[in-house]
Amino acid sequence: MPMNDAETREFAAESAARLKRAEEQGLRLAIACRTVVTGAAFAWYVGAPLIFSGFEPRVAAVVVLLIFTAIGIAHLALIGTRYDRWWMKYAVYAMDSAAICATFALVPISRADDVPQIIAFRAYGIYYLFPIIAISCLSLSWRLVIWTGAVCVIAWWAAFLWVALGMDSVLSWGDIPVNATRADYDEVFLSMDFIGRGNRIEETAMIFFAALSLAVAVYRARAVFFAQVASDVQWRRERSIRRRISRLFGTYVPAEIARRLIADDSPMEPQQTVGTALVMDIAGFTPFSAQHAPKTVIALLDRFFADATRAVSEERGVVITYLGDGFLVTFNAPLTIPDPADAALRTASRLLEVARAHDFSIRIGIATGDLASGTVGSDDRQTFTVYGSSVNLAARLEALSKRLGEPVLLDEATRAALGNTWATSHVGDHPLSGFAEALPVFKPDAPVA
Repeated sequence: MPMNDAETREFAAESAARLKRAEEQGLRLAIACRTVVTGAAFAWYVGAPLIFSGFEPRVAAVVVLLIFTAIGIAHLALIGTRYDRWWMKYAVYAMDSAAICATFALVPISRADDVPQIIAFRAYGIYYLFPIIAISCLSLSWRLVIWTGAVCVIAWWAAFLWVALGMDSVLSWGDIPVNATRADYDEVFLSMDFIGRGNRIEETAMIFFAALSLAVAVYRARAVFFAQVASDVQWRRERSIRRRISRLFGTYVPAEIARRLIADDSPMEPQQTVGTALVMDIAGFTPFSAQHAPKTVIALLDRFFADATRAVSEERGVVITYLGDGFLVTFNAPLTIPDPADAALRTASRLLEVARAHDFSIRIGIATGDLASGTVGSDDRQTFTVYGSSVNLAARLEALSKRLGEPVLLDEATRAALGNTWATSHVGDHPLSGFAEALPVFKPDAPVA
């Protein structure tokens, strides 16, 4: 089901909020890592004289490391606050990349004056920049990854050219003869003036390709992230719809049936079981309703039926339908329970208590027998129903209770199904509409302890 405009806006807003939180968390981790590294480098550099005799820290290096550590701490404090700006992370990664490259160009490789700085590029290498690009992936920003890779390439070439252009003479791979001997390689490759321009091209091409690959990976990770957010939004949307339908649907059909139909929209298969039907009616409701305003009557009925339905549900019965001022309840249809007759008697006892609490008198008829249940109707409109001779008999017993003055009446099948759990009394055989012969009728006395 496609999302409407409001749901699309909700998805976009939630995606942006979640992504922002994820980016902030990743950026905090990245900045924390680089701050720990610069802080550790500062501590080591300052404390090195205590370990290595004759080592003299350069003041400029101490100041740079201190500044970089302070910048990292300040940036950590600003991430996620109203002072945070989108460009700050770009500036910090550019600064870190440029600083590493500047180290190769400006920090002397040797204290001897005759050792060219180009040796730093040959002895160490561009792999010092790979951690910067890798850490940038934590931000979940593919743009930042590409930016960091581009800055690394530009800064690396700037540092290399700064050093190479300052040399009096340079040698590179092009200075090796076509049919070079080992002596030719030794003379060029091992020379202090060898700058390896081709190596710099390979290095920067490799690092930028790595940055692009990682940027694609981050982009795909974002796509997965948005798909997950969309799935979560859709799941919450469907859950909300189901809850709303369940509340609305459950107002008009049995709650258990509503939950089944919402979980599986296929029609419920007809089923036939042996169960117990209970029909309840409020005594004297017609004169009662004539003496009160309709709004008052409906409000009183709503409160009574709410408590009565709760009592039915707690005994695992299902209210199939409301019959004006009463209702039909079934046990073991459509929900299977092991003791439908006993559950019906317990429910009847509780309903009498509920009725007294609401100043109502009620009549109840209970019958046990075959019950058929299922959905009936057209393709456009269906309803759930339960039918069978026991439903009709329960209704007749409820009507008979008015003549006999008994609040609860049972048929013989219900009495037999109770076994020895309830004491009952025979109140005679009575002719009932729809039944050819007079049927024995019983009333419950009390549950047997």
